[in-house]
Amino acid sequence: MSSSQNMHNLYTKFVKILEICKLFSENPVNEYGNIPRRGPIPKFSDLEVVALSLAAAESESINSEKWLFEYRLQEYKDKLPTLISRRQFNDLRKNTAGLCEEIRKRLAMKMDDAEKLFFVDSKPIEFCRVARGKRCRMGRTGDFSKAPDFGYCASQNTYYFGYKLHALCGLTGVIHSYDLSKASVADLKYMKDVKLTYHDCSIYGDKGYIGADIQLDLFETAHIRLECPYRVNQKDWKPTFIPFAKARKRIETLFSQLTDQFLVIRNYAKITNGLFARIISKISALTVLQYVNFINNKPIGRIKYALN
Repeated sequence: MSSSQNMHNLYTKFVKILEICKLFSENPVNEYGNIPRRGPIPKFSDLEVVALSLAAAESESINSEKWLFEYRLQEYKDKLPTLISRRQFNDLRKNTAGLCEEIRKRLAMKMDDAEKLFFVDSKPIEFCRVARGKRCRMGRTGDFSKAPDFGYCASQNTYYFGYKLHALCGLTGVIHSYDLSKASVADLKYMKDVKLTYHDCSIYGDKGYIGADIQLDLFETAHIRLECPYRVNQKDWKPTFIPFAKARKRIETLFSQLTDQFLVIRNYAKITNGLFARIISKISALTVLQYVNFINNKPIGRIKYALN
């Protein structure tokens, strides 16, 4: 495929994603596509910022904003006459992260509204090498609760410095809820947030979610059944239910797609808000591609060429 065709695809994807964003942003934005606020009306709307972030920086796996703005988008000056600068884009992407997340939630509900069976898992998001962790200044001068930390990944048997991505997906493979915590935060702590939003459902996790106290608390407060595979040394040990083990691969597949196609572990953010905004964009881009397959009656998990 020629370079011009690639460029055309990028703009086409931007237009398609912008149309989807308009459909699912009825209340958060005004008639100009902006979050209501004082001051002059931006020529490049908030919805266009969200769509550009999803189409270019995320769906196209472009992590270098310098290359995106100085080279790739230069071909579209005539089609995007109100395009903002790279610095403005970075600032606005942080400010519109909430709008991006609201659109993602509405897309998820459209595809998977009545789901009562969920799978929960976590994934390490390494920020830098362990050896450089103590010298990292990210988050140290502001809100320390958002700063990266040292953690251990049992599945990979390795220590890392950064964050932990927690996610909850339905049986169809749509992410309903997620959170980004310090790497040292235990998986079970995320379940305390889940019970504030979900009720009368079943959630399946791995051995990291075993805890009799939290399981009882979830059931008594929100009628949530938290099921986990038994450890061999537990009393009344039972082998893992095979259909459960197979179904749980859905969330593992989602994490693989976020890693391979959306490069979720490759981030060049300098501040915590920038990192969180990028993570939100990547997960939202995944949901948008699933929605495109959903409306086209295709398997929603096959997102590689959803917009082609």
